[in-house]
Amino acid sequence: MSRVCHKLEDFMRQRRIAREIALQVLYSLEVVEMEAGEAIELYWAHYEAPMDARPFSSLLIEGAWKHRDQIDSLIGGCSANWSIARMSKVDKSILRMAVFELCFCEDIPPKVTMNEAIDLGKVYGSENSGSFINGILDALYAKIHKKNDEQEIAPPPERSE
Repeated sequence: MSRVCHKLEDFMRQRRIAREIALQVLYSLEVVEMEAGEAIELYWAHYEAPMDARPFSSLLIEGAWKHRDQIDSLIGGCSANWSIARMSKVDKSILRMAVFELCFCEDIPPKVTMNEAIDLGKVYGSENSGSFINGILDALYAKIHKKNDEQEIAPPPERSE
């Protein structure tokens, strides 16, 4: 295997670890009231984490937590029979992280974000978490793309003179 492939594998592995850390910290923020930065520092103080994974996990945690009201609104708009309050803390944490990635991390392909979230749901969530997360993210992704497509083809606003 080439050196480039090994580096890519290492990069992807670090991203997976970062997402797992972010899930744990976001979950803890659901249980214990504290600031995201404080929760991150507590995690670093008590658990070993690769240095390469820390910046991305911190970005996910801080971003998802900072924008959680906006993110929760997007999730709620795509979950027909489930309010945010009814969702499990694990599923909610995974969804918040994934929606943050979809909306704020343009360098990450949406399909990667969605697949990673589904995989996390299968590993850490309930028996149905993977399909539940998949359904919500698919609906959200479709809404985002429909909105973007409409903006691209929308006529320019009229000038007021």
